[in-house]
Amino acid sequence: MSNRPDKHLRAQLPIPDVPKPGLTTYDAKDPDTKYPPIEPLRPPEGAPNVLIILLDDVGFGASSAFGGPCNTPAFERLAAGGLKYNRFHTTALCAPTRQALMTGRNHHSVGMGNITETATAAPGQNSLRPNTKAPIALTLKLNGYSTAMFGKCHEVPVWENNPMGPFEHWPAGGGGFEYFYGFIGGENNQWDPALFEGLTPVEPPATPEEGYHLTEDLADHAVNWIRQQKALMPDKPFFVYFSPGATHAPHHVPKEWADKYKGQFGHGWDKQREITFARQKELGVISQDCDLTPRHAEIPAWDDMPEELKPVLEREMEVYAGFLEHTDYHVGRVIDVLEELEILDDTLIFCIIGDNGASAEGTLNGAFNEMANFNGLAALETPEFMLSKMDEFGSPSSYNHYAVGWAWAMDAPYQWTKQVASHWGGTRNGTIVHWPKGIQEKGGLRNQFGHVIDVAPTILEAAGLPEPVFVNGVQQSPMEGTSMLYSFNEAAAPEQHEVQYFEMFGNRGIYYKGWSAVTKHRTPWLMVGQKMVAFDDDVWELYDGSKDWSQARDLSKEMPDMLHKLQRLWLIEATKYNAIPLDDRQVERIIPELAGRPTLIHGNSQLLFPGMGRLSELSVLNLKNKSFSVTAEIEVGNKPAHGVIAAQGGRFGGWSVYAKNGTLKFSYNVLGIHEFTIEATEPISQGRHQVRMEFAYDGGGLGKGGTVTLYYDGRLVGNGRVDMTQAMIFSADETLDIGYEAGTPVATDYTTHDSKFTGKIHWVQLDAGQDDHDHFIDPEERLRIAMARQ
Repeated sequence: MSNRPDKHLRAQLPIPDVPKPGLTTYDAKDPDTKYPPIEPLRPPEGAPNVLIILLDDVGFGASSAFGGPCNTPAFERLAAGGLKYNRFHTTALCAPTRQALMTGRNHHSVGMGNITETATAAPGQNSLRPNTKAPIALTLKLNGYSTAMFGKCHEVPVWENNPMGPFEHWPAGGGGFEYFYGFIGGENNQWDPALFEGLTPVEPPATPEEGYHLTEDLADHAVNWIRQQKALMPDKPFFVYFSPGATHAPHHVPKEWADKYKGQFGHGWDKQREITFARQKELGVISQDCDLTPRHAEIPAWDDMPEELKPVLEREMEVYAGFLEHTDYHVGRVIDVLEELEILDDTLIFCIIGDNGASAEGTLNGAFNEMANFNGLAALETPEFMLSKMDEFGSPSSYNHYAVGWAWAMDAPYQWTKQVASHWGGTRNGTIVHWPKGIQEKGGLRNQFGHVIDVAPTILEAAGLPEPVFVNGVQQSPMEGTSMLYSFNEAAAPEQHEVQYFEMFGNRGIYYKGWSAVTKHRTPWLMVGQKMVAFDDDVWELYDGSKDWSQARDLSKEMPDMLHKLQRLWLIEATKYNAIPLDDRQVERIIPELAGRPTLIHGNSQLLFPGMGRLSELSVLNLKNKSFSVTAEIEVGNKPAHGVIAAQGGRFGGWSVYAKNGTLKFSYNVLGIHEFTIEATEPISQGRHQVRMEFAYDGGGLGKGGTVTLYYDGRLVGNGRVDMTQAMIFSADETLDIGYEAGTPVATDYTTHDSKFTGKIHWVQLDAGQDDHDHFIDPEERLRIAMARQ
């Protein structure tokens, strides 16, 4: 940081342009014609480059930098040149952590009490960042930083995740990033992702067969952007946010990386926690008197797992470990370019190893397709099925996740996992800070309590920038985090972040001056049908962190007065930051009508046109658990009709109306496990036709089957059965496309690359929950009715 005075008034952003009075001459050639030089906006002298690295779903006990079994040499190298923070915390879930990180405010304060897909109308849960809480990227950009983001953005409200926006909450819209390359949403297929560059959908530059992987692609783009930025603007600092989707499920990684860990996890998760615990004490990342917390009854012991399933369980962990090491390698490439450009010493790096604890959303047995659990269909993945797929885990044919026991092991030495905001297993993430020009000690440890809301204030203090009072004319509320800069060069400095509430799905806790009071309300892996107790009946625990590092010794019965004091404090803080009302619903909140959030589509009909695509699941008509139809006006030329007319989802779940060898077909794919295909009895003739698929739902509950009928111009040409359907979600990353299919194919008898429809599509209409049997309407009348319904 420089001591030179800054000539800009930076409390109001954008910084107002102030004209400088002086002599105005009539003729520019007059020798008295003088103007001050144009000076590009820059931050105060000495402001560092800033790089935030945020990994996904990595527990405290996963990375070797914090004692875990997954080799992460890049993280270890960063730590050797900087500081490890071993009491740094997240919110227990991805989107809330990211919104808190980018704003310096608590997640409910910025509307992100949960993920965007489960937003409600409540102010703390609506997924809308108030314009009174500008993100740090915008603040830095308006102060003269170059800004770029690479990877996962899970902060866009679902009704704004569509080609028409609005884009106020997108990284390259109102988020403050001048460049964005990555994906919008909670997770993505690492082999075949749905990518955006800026606001524009783009396809991956290569295929899985050609060696493509998302993490490598993100690192390529980050490296190239940093090189170009320094080549063109060497005096201008940058802010880069590198947030790969790794290691969120699906755990996709080249086989050779997973094979590095072959045979290393046969001892199981109970033993793995003991091994990790011992390493953590050797490294000093936990206290020497720390206790290893015991396994809860809800998590099965390794010895109690079926013997025939254990090879699959081992492979799940081998794949995950390879995935994390692979991610570390590509993060290392981004760090390498800073060294190559000789700017590493002048770059403030926050490496946050996980946006929450390890994920226990993969069921007790793990999953070949994690969407099975989200649809209440985990039972379809029997041990026999899992064994048959063991060699495919991590490959493009999988959408895999590991077992709950492995997530618990990766959160050693703490209790619980991701989503459980009450306990450190859900919220404590190993973090490394590296800044040689600002940090004197190398390889140090810091025990001060920290939280993701502390990162933005730290960046501003390091850059010599004030918190803005106004941004784009809107008065700003103060940041709620505390700068960590005080601890950079004072290992024993008293911690300044003294109180912090936590809440997620009703799991809640409070930290206050070393003490914590917590209550676990909901179990993460029980997605459907979990019986919830009343919030007032939750059992609270009390821990003294000055003597009990891992929340192992509950003092609630011994010190009820202290427990009550902290319970009251939780209520005060939760009320202050919009965490009230509590909401423990989970999968039910995916349905907009139940959740109370906006939806793009109103009524029971949606008209679509050729070329429309990459439409997220929540931006199109909901066709689940009801009868529906797909009607299209098409023209067939000299060649037989071939290709997709309309498709939603992909290889791991969805439906498709398409033509194959001239004949209309309908495919319903349940989780990539069952595919039901109905084919017309005759080809579509040349000329203009209306083709239609009707699905008559059996009813009687969620996820039931139905009868399919196919029509050409109102004439019955085929029928068949779909024995079961997906009740809640097709995919977290696949989309609806008209006239082609992006991503992976729904049906097994075509590929994405030959999915483009060979004829002409005039329009496609989706209708849901209809009882009418008017199979043919004149095209102009159909269009008129469809437009009226919009």
